[in-house]
Amino acid sequence: MRSDFIPTTDAAFNGWQGNLMPKVATRATELTIPSDVLAAVQALGTRWNTAYALAEDPSTRTKGVVKEKQEARDAYEAGLRKLIRTYLTYSPVLTDQDREDMGLPVHKTTRTHAPVAGNAPFIAAAGHGPRVVRVDFGESQTSAAKPAGQHCIELASVIAEVRPTEIDELIHSAVDTHTPLLLTFKESERGKMLWFAARWENTRGEKGPWSEIFGLMIP
Repeated sequence: MRSDFIPTTDAAFNGWQGNLMPKVATRATELTIPSDVLAAVQALGTRWNTAYALAEDPSTRTKGVVKEKQEARDAYEAGLRKLIRTYLTYSPVLTDQDREDMGLPVHKTTRTHAPVAGNAPFIAAAGHGPRVVRVDFGESQTSAAKPAGQHCIELASVIAEVRPTEIDELIHSAVDTHTPLLLTFKESERGKMLWFAARWENTRGEKGPWSEIFGLMIP
Protein backbone atom coordinates (compact mmCIF):
# COMPACT_ATOMS: atom_id res chain seq x y z
CA MET A 1 0.00 0.00 0.00
CA ARG A 2 1.37 3.41 -0.92
CA SER A 3 1.13 6.68 0.91
CA ASP A 4 2.67 10.12 0.51
CA PHE A 5 4.08 10.19 4.03
CA ILE A 6 4.58 6.55 5.05
CA PRO A 7 8.19 5.55 4.26
CA THR A 8 8.74 3.05 1.48
CA THR A 9 11.62 0.94 2.79
CA ASP A 10 11.04 -1.44 5.70
CA ALA A 11 13.86 0.08 7.75
CA ALA A 12 12.50 3.62 7.37
CA PHE A 13 8.95 2.42 8.02
CA ASN A 14 10.08 0.67 11.19
CA GLY A 15 11.71 3.82 12.50
CA TRP A 16 8.73 5.98 11.53
CA GLN A 17 6.16 3.80 13.28
CA GLY A 18 8.45 3.41 16.28
CA ASN A 19 8.44 7.19 16.66
CA LEU A 20 4.73 7.66 15.96
CA MET A 21 2.97 5.03 18.07
CA PRO A 22 4.46 5.86 21.51
CA LYS A 23 3.45 9.50 21.00
CA VAL A 24 -0.05 8.48 19.93
CA ALA A 25 -0.40 6.14 22.92
CA THR A 26 0.70 8.85 25.34
CA ARG A 27 -1.99 11.24 24.01
CA ALA A 28 -4.70 8.70 23.20
CA THR A 29 -7.21 10.05 25.71
CA GLU A 30 -6.61 13.63 24.60
CA LEU A 31 -7.07 12.57 20.98
CA THR A 32 -10.29 10.69 21.87
CA ILE A 33 -8.94 7.41 20.51
CA PRO A 34 -11.01 4.54 21.99
CA SER A 35 -8.94 2.04 23.96
CA ASP A 36 -10.02 -0.88 21.77
CA VAL A 37 -9.04 1.00 18.60
CA LEU A 38 -5.59 1.81 20.02
CA ALA A 39 -5.14 -1.77 21.27
CA ALA A 40 -5.98 -3.19 17.85
CA VAL A 41 -3.37 -1.02 16.11
CA GLN A 42 -0.80 -1.80 18.81
CA ALA A 43 -1.41 -5.53 18.25
CA LEU A 44 -0.69 -5.03 14.56
CA GLY A 45 2.47 -3.20 15.58
CA THR A 46 3.57 -6.08 17.80
CA ARG A 47 3.11 -8.50 14.91
CA TRP A 48 5.17 -6.22 12.65
CA ASN A 49 7.97 -5.73 15.19
CA THR A 50 8.30 -9.48 15.68
CA ALA A 51 8.23 -10.28 11.96
CA TYR A 52 10.65 -7.47 11.09
CA ALA A 53 13.17 -8.57 13.70
CA LEU A 54 13.09 -12.19 12.46
CA ALA A 55 13.40 -11.11 8.81
CA GLU A 56 16.38 -8.86 9.56
CA ASP A 57 18.30 -11.60 11.37
CA PRO A 58 20.17 -13.82 8.85
CA SER A 59 19.86 -16.79 11.21
CA THR A 60 16.05 -16.67 11.18
CA ARG A 61 15.36 -15.18 7.75
CA THR A 62 13.45 -17.64 5.53
CA LYS A 63 10.96 -17.26 2.69
CA GLY A 64 8.15 -17.86 5.16
CA VAL A 65 9.50 -15.23 7.53
CA VAL A 66 9.84 -12.69 4.72
CA LYS A 67 6.27 -13.41 3.59
CA GLU A 68 5.00 -12.95 7.15
CA LYS A 69 6.90 -9.66 7.41
CA GLN A 70 5.20 -8.32 4.26
CA GLU A 71 1.75 -9.45 5.38
CA ALA A 72 2.35 -7.92 8.82
CA ARG A 73 3.42 -4.64 7.25
CA ASP A 74 0.40 -4.53 4.94
CA ALA A 75 -1.99 -5.07 7.84
CA TYR A 76 -0.19 -2.62 10.14
CA GLU A 77 0.07 0.05 7.45
CA ALA A 78 -3.67 -0.19 6.75
CA GLY A 79 -4.43 0.10 10.47
CA LEU A 80 -2.10 3.07 10.88
CA ARG A 81 -3.56 4.84 7.85
CA LYS A 82 -7.09 4.50 9.23
CA LEU A 83 -6.02 5.64 12.70
CA ILE A 84 -4.24 8.69 11.30
CA ARG A 85 -7.09 9.61 8.97
CA THR A 86 -9.74 9.26 11.68
CA TYR A 87 -8.05 10.74 14.74
CA LEU A 88 -4.92 12.69 13.81
CA THR A 89 -5.03 14.36 10.40
CA TYR A 90 -7.37 17.21 11.30
CA SER A 91 -7.48 16.90 15.07
CA PRO A 92 -7.69 20.35 16.71
CA VAL A 93 -5.65 18.92 19.59
CA LEU A 94 -2.49 18.60 17.50
CA THR A 95 -0.39 21.55 16.42
CA ASP A 96 1.57 21.64 13.18
CA GLN A 97 4.70 21.03 15.23
CA ASP A 98 3.09 17.98 16.84
CA ARG A 99 2.37 16.53 13.42
CA GLU A 100 5.92 17.19 12.24
CA ASP A 101 7.27 15.49 15.38
CA MET A 102 5.05 12.49 14.66
CA GLY A 103 6.16 12.28 11.04
CA LEU A 104 2.75 13.29 9.71
CA PRO A 105 1.91 15.77 6.94
CA VAL A 106 0.77 19.26 7.90
CA HIS A 107 -2.52 20.28 6.30
CA LYS A 108 -4.05 23.69 5.88
CA THR A 109 -6.56 24.55 8.60
CA THR A 110 -8.77 26.35 6.11
CA ARG A 111 -9.81 24.07 3.30
CA THR A 112 -12.65 23.48 0.90
CA HIS A 113 -14.92 20.72 2.06
CA ALA A 114 -14.44 17.66 -0.11
CA PRO A 115 -17.60 16.36 -1.77
CA VAL A 116 -19.01 12.92 -1.07
CA ALA A 117 -18.64 10.72 -4.15
CA GLY A 118 -21.88 10.40 -6.06
CA ASN A 119 -20.85 7.26 -7.94
CA ALA A 120 -19.07 4.04 -7.12
CA PRO A 121 -15.55 3.57 -8.51
CA PHE A 122 -14.89 1.57 -11.64
CA ILE A 123 -13.05 -1.61 -10.65
CA ALA A 124 -11.51 -4.42 -12.67
CA ALA A 125 -9.92 -7.44 -11.01
CA ALA A 126 -7.70 -10.18 -12.40
CA GLY A 127 -5.18 -12.76 -11.25
CA HIS A 128 -1.68 -11.33 -10.80
CA GLY A 129 0.24 -14.53 -10.25
CA PRO A 130 -0.30 -17.34 -7.74
CA ARG A 131 -2.29 -16.23 -4.67
CA VAL A 132 -2.42 -12.60 -5.80
CA VAL A 133 -5.40 -10.64 -7.13
CA ARG A 134 -4.84 -7.24 -8.74
CA VAL A 135 -7.68 -4.71 -8.47
CA ASP A 136 -7.45 -1.70 -10.78
CA PHE A 137 -9.74 1.19 -9.95
CA GLY A 138 -10.50 4.69 -11.11
CA GLU A 139 -13.09 7.26 -11.97
CA SER A 140 -14.14 5.38 -15.11
CA GLN A 141 -13.09 2.56 -17.39
CA THR A 142 -10.77 4.96 -19.23
CA SER A 143 -9.50 7.00 -16.25
CA ALA A 144 -7.44 5.76 -13.30
CA ALA A 145 -7.83 9.15 -11.58
CA LYS A 146 -9.79 9.65 -8.38
CA PRO A 147 -12.79 12.00 -8.41
CA ALA A 148 -12.18 15.44 -6.90
CA GLY A 149 -11.87 15.37 -3.13
CA GLN A 150 -11.59 11.58 -2.85
CA HIS A 151 -8.72 10.26 -0.75
CA CYS A 152 -8.89 6.52 -1.24
CA ILE A 153 -10.85 3.48 -2.29
CA GLU A 154 -12.29 1.03 0.23
CA LEU A 155 -12.59 -2.55 -0.98
CA ALA A 156 -14.76 -4.94 1.04
CA SER A 157 -14.42 -8.65 0.33
CA VAL A 158 -15.12 -12.19 1.48
CA ILE A 159 -14.22 -15.70 0.36
CA ALA A 160 -17.40 -17.73 -0.02
CA GLU A 161 -18.90 -20.45 -2.21
CA VAL A 162 -22.12 -18.52 -2.81
CA ARG A 163 -22.37 -14.91 -3.99
CA PRO A 164 -23.25 -12.63 -1.04
CA THR A 165 -26.51 -10.72 -1.35
CA GLU A 166 -25.65 -7.92 1.11
CA ILE A 167 -22.58 -5.69 1.47
CA ASP A 168 -22.49 -6.50 5.20
CA GLU A 169 -21.48 -10.05 4.27
CA LEU A 170 -18.18 -8.72 2.87
CA ILE A 171 -16.36 -8.90 6.19
CA HIS A 172 -12.80 -7.96 5.12
CA SER A 173 -11.72 -4.44 4.23
CA ALA A 174 -8.69 -2.94 2.47
CA VAL A 175 -7.92 0.62 1.43
CA ASP A 176 -5.51 2.17 -1.05
CA THR A 177 -4.88 5.66 -2.30
CA HIS A 178 -3.47 4.69 -5.71
CA THR A 179 -4.40 2.01 -8.23
CA PRO A 180 -3.74 -0.90 -8.35
CA LEU A 181 -4.63 -2.61 -5.08
CA LEU A 182 -2.96 -6.00 -4.63
CA LEU A 183 -4.60 -8.66 -2.46
CA THR A 184 -2.51 -11.62 -1.28
CA PHE A 185 -3.99 -14.96 -0.21
CA LYS A 186 -2.90 -18.24 1.36
CA GLU A 187 -2.07 -21.31 -0.69
CA SER A 188 -5.13 -23.05 0.79
CA GLU A 189 -7.37 -20.29 -0.58
CA ARG A 190 -6.41 -20.83 -4.22
CA GLY A 191 -9.36 -21.86 -6.40
CA LYS A 192 -11.91 -20.36 -4.03
CA MET A 193 -14.28 -17.54 -4.98
CA LEU A 194 -13.49 -14.03 -3.83
CA TRP A 195 -16.44 -11.62 -3.75
CA PHE A 196 -15.84 -7.88 -3.48
CA ALA A 197 -17.30 -4.39 -3.83
CA ALA A 198 -15.74 -0.92 -3.64
CA ARG A 199 -16.55 2.68 -2.74
CA TRP A 200 -14.77 6.02 -2.57
CA GLU A 201 -13.86 7.76 0.68
CA ASN A 202 -13.17 11.49 0.65
CA THR A 203 -10.56 13.44 2.62
CA ARG A 204 -13.04 13.91 5.48
CA GLY A 205 -13.66 10.18 5.82
CA GLU A 206 -17.11 10.38 4.22
CA LYS A 207 -17.98 7.42 2.02
CA GLY A 208 -19.78 7.21 -1.31
CA PRO A 209 -22.07 4.45 -2.59
CA TRP A 210 -20.94 0.86 -2.99
CA SER A 211 -20.41 -0.73 -6.38
CA GLU A 212 -22.07 -3.97 -7.35
CA ILE A 213 -20.69 -7.17 -5.81
CA PHE A 214 -18.25 -8.85 -8.20
CA GLY A 215 -16.63 -12.28 -8.08
CA LEU A 216 -13.27 -13.76 -9.08
CA MET A 217 -11.58 -17.11 -8.49
CA ILE A 218 -8.34 -16.75 -6.53
CA PRO A 219 -5.46 -17.88 -8.78
